[in-house]
Formats: sequence, structure tokens, C-alpha cells
Amino acid sequence: MSTLSQAAMQVQTKPSLHKTLFATCIGNALEWFDIAVYGFFASYIAHAFFPTSDASVSLLLTFGSFGVSFLIRPLGAVVLGNYADRHGRKKALLLSINLMMLGGAIITFMPEYGTIGLAAPLLIMLARLIQGFSAGGEFGSSTAFLVEHFPKRKAFIASWQFATQGASTLMASAFGLGLTQILSEAQIQSWGWRIPFAFGLLIGPLGIYIRRHVHEPASFAQQEKSAAPLKQLFGAQKELMLLAVGLMVISTAVNYMLNYVPTYATKTLHLPGSVAFSATLLAGAILTLVTPLMGLWAERVGRVPLMWGSLLLLLVTIYPAFRYMVNHTSPLTLMLLVGWMALLKSIYFSTVPSVMADLFPVGTRASGMAISYNVAVTIFGGFAPLVCTLLINATGSSLAPGYYLMAVSLLSAAALLRSRSRVA
Repeated sequence: MSTLSQAAMQVQTKPSLHKTLFATCIGNALEWFDIAVYGFFASYIAHAFFPTSDASVSLLLTFGSFGVSFLIRPLGAVVLGNYADRHGRKKALLLSINLMMLGGAIITFMPEYGTIGLAAPLLIMLARLIQGFSAGGEFGSSTAFLVEHFPKRKAFIASWQFATQGASTLMASAFGLGLTQILSEAQIQSWGWRIPFAFGLLIGPLGIYIRRHVHEPASFAQQEKSAAPLKQLFGAQKELMLLAVGLMVISTAVNYMLNYVPTYATKTLHLPGSVAFSATLLAGAILTLVTPLMGLWAERVGRVPLMWGSLLLLLVTIYPAFRYMVNHTSPLTLMLLVGWMALLKSIYFSTVPSVMADLFPVGTRASGMAISYNVAVTIFGGFAPLVCTLLINATGSSLAPGYYLMAVSLLSAAALLRSRSRVA
């Protein structure tokens, strides 16, 4: 069958909402599950692969590897986003999920430093780089795939991109909470931390199977493919990418702050690990349930009012919330802070994917979204735990995460103000 005939058949096939959602979101879920697990179990990974005489240095090395893996994400965005715009969203989605599984397998089965020495941290770094590269192209390809299949429901359907991130946080937190209840500290340190990574590997084959049986969106199949989408992006569309980066800044910063919570709660606030994982479990539940509901609401009231409301609330409440929790540290105040951040993130997060998609034309959409998203994630997300750890150590103040979130919320507000004429 000719390529033209295949394209015509795909255009005529009415996509299934549930199948399309599952095919795109499962890869996103795998990506964020691995990221959340790495952040939640950072102290155990530090002991296994980055041992030093100073626990703080060991932890900084672990978060450094967490952050360094994000440096390659823009490269993955360029390569895989360009591949998606030139050769198809489906092919790019299949490639990214296979790479995610490879990185996850290395982390799951890697012997510790005490067994293979320096090779252990180097190979863990390699695994994180592979995962970072694959994740670089996932968001742009999958979001473009969703909004192009269902353009009339773009706010709702694109919100599932980030609802799956909440589901991943929920699953990762459940593993953390369950392991702290079932296993001893020594057992978790020895082998228990590997269990959630092994679980992540089970998601991959199902995602590959589903993605093999979906079609390209009609709007993309009918689009004349550009031979040089990157040239267009870095030429006439530079401002669009800057706006998209700005819109993502606060969203990704809050997301990685939630991943940082278990380490922040145990190392800085000296709360039990079970309390920390309970808080992130609450965050995951809120993100999973509230985000698609906000996507539905955005279809009624518009996306921009929801974005402004959540941004302004975050800006004026985050410092008092952190200060109250630090001055009245308890499981309840930690849960309230995390729940509040997750709620505001859900409102803002639900609108961002479809707004970013609207900024770019079809021919450069996957590349534009992928590059913008991953630049924001790399600079303001991947290094957020490291920056906050350094700020806390340098200033001696447990309020450093609150200052960080206030600063990045101003950047997103400026981007939203600038892009108001392009979205509604």
C-alpha cells in the first residue's frame, strides 16, 4: 500500500478518545514515574551509588545527576521533536518509550558502588542521560498528537498530559509509603528501592503495543511536511518559544518541588519518611483528579482566567505557607502545604499544554513544544532540588524553596501577559 493510501486511510479513521489518551499518556506516565521515584528515593540512591564520608555531599551528587540528566533533554527535544514533525508523531512516540525502558532497566539492575566501583555512578549517569534524551521528545510529540486528534476538546484532552504526571506521582508515593511500612530501613537501602523501578519496566511493553496500533492525526497527515522545521523555529518563531518557556516555568518548578518534598521533609524538617511520602501521595491524588476537571472547566470559562487566578494565588500565599509550616512543623502542616501547592498547580497545569500547542503551527508544533518545554524543565525544574538544597545550606533558612517559587511565578506571569493576544 502506498504512503498516500495509508495517509488517506488514517484520515478517514475516526480516532477513539480512550485509546488515543491511553497510547499517549502511558509513555508520559512512565517518564514521570521514573523521575518521581528517583527524586523520592534520592537518599537511598546516594548511599548505593554516590557514597562519601559526608552525607550532604553524597546527596548533592545524587541530585546533581538528577539535574545533569535534564541537560540532555533539550537535545532530545531537538532530535525527537524534529523527527516527529518530519516523519510522524507515532514514530517519535514509539522511539521515546523504547529509550525510556532502556534507561529504567539500567537503573533497576545496576550493581552498587561497593561491587563495581566507579562504574556504578557512571552507568547510573548514563541511564539518566538516556532517559533525559527520550523524555525530551515525549511531551511535544504526545501533546501534538492529542490536540490534533481532538482540536475541539483541546483544553480537556491536553490536560491529561499533566494528569498522568499526577498519577505517576501518586504511584511513586504509594510505593514509597508502602515500602517504609513493609520493609525495614536496611532492607529498603539494600534492595527495596529497586522495586518501583522494576515496576516501571512493566509499563513499557504495554505502551509500546498500544502505540503501534494508533494512527497519525488527520491535520498532520494532510499537512505538507517541512524539510526544515528547526530552521523555522529558530528563525521566525523564536518569540513563540520564549513565550512557551515562560508559561512552563512555574508549572515545572512546582512539580519538581513536590518531588523534592521527601528529602526536604526528612533532611531539613526531620520528619519521618512515612509522613513525607504521605504528603506526596496527597499531591499525586490532587494532581490526578483535579487537573482533568480543571481542563473541563477551562472549556467553559476559558483558559487564561484560570491561569491568572492560580498564578496570583501562588505568588501571594507561598511564602506565608512555607513560613507557617517551618514555624509549626508537623505532619499536618506539611500535608496542608503540599496539598495547596498541588491544587494551584492542577489549575494552572491543566491549561498549559493546549495553550502551548496553540502558539505553534502544525508544521513546527512538536519541535516547538518539545524544545520550549524541555528548556523550562531543564533550567527551572531539573535543578530545583539542587538549587533549594544549596540555598538551604548556604543561608541556613528552611524557607528557601518558598523564595524560589515566588521568583519563578513572576517569570510565568510576565510570559502570560505577553501572550494574552495569542490565546483565549
